[in-house]
Amino acid sequence: MVDSSSRHTASASPFEKAFGFSRAIRKGNRILVAGTGPIEPDGSSTPGDAADQARRCFAIIEAAIVELGGSLSDVVRTRMFVTDAADGERIGAIHGELFGEIRPASTMVVVAALLRPEWRVEIEAEAEIG
Repeated sequence: MVDSSSRHTASASPFEKAFGFSRAIRKGNRILVAGTGPIEPDGSSTPGDAADQARRCFAIIEAAIVELGGSLSDVVRTRMFVTDAADGERIGAIHGELFGEIRPASTMVVVAALLRPEWRVEIEAEAEIG
C-alpha cells in the first residue's frame, strides 16, 4: 500500500516495475533516489566508459529530483558503487562537476559486480528541500 503523503516517480528502468520499487520517493521535504544504473530511455545500458555512464546516472537522478520538486542543489548525500577502482577518478570528476559547490556527503565503494555486467557504476542520492 502506497502512503498517500508520499510522491513517487519512475524512470525507463525495466527493473522498477519488475522488482517493485520507485526511482525516487518524496516524503515531506526529503527525496530519496534509488540506486540508479546507466539506463537509456529505451531500457538499454548506456554505452561508453565509466564517465559516460556516471553522467547518465546523474541525469536520471536529476530528472527524478526535479520531478519531485527539488534540484541538484538540494542533494545532501550521494553513494557511488563502482566495479573498478581505476574508474574512481573519472566518476569522481563527474561528481565534482555537478556537486563541486554543493559538496554533499558522499561515498564511493568498489563492488564485485552490478546488476548488468556492462555497468561500471550505479549511484544513489538523497535530497533535502528547504
